[in-house]
Amino acid sequence: MPGDSADHRPWHGLRPDEQVRFVGTEPFWGGTAGPAGLTYSTPENQAGETVPASRFAGRGGLSFSGQLSSGPATLAITPGACSDGMSDYRYPFIVTLHIGGEMRRGCGWTDRQPRTGKSG
Repeated sequence: MPGDSADHRPWHGLRPDEQVRFVGTEPFWGGTAGPAGLTYSTPENQAGETVPASRFAGRGGLSFSGQLSSGPATLAITPGACSDGMSDYRYPFIVTLHIGGEMRRGCGWTDRQPRTGKSG
């Protein structure tokens, strides 16, 4: 774990009232996570599915867990430079989504910590 190994405080890079937006490719997916729950969307379901989610702050990041219709879902958010590989956007967070038996990787941002660049 990077940082001070004696520091056991939870990561506090996102406020409890902050909403995270996230995107991923191959396959395309996205959504939001925050106080209103976890919303997961795909091109086939652009409105997305929103479920209640529990928030957990660990030493190296944050996660949201909930039960989607396709199975249990956990979205892990860690600080770090991220690129979606499809645009010129740069994101402040790396996201990993475990949904059912699948793992997907993507990028995230908030209003307070926005993505930068422009779509390509």
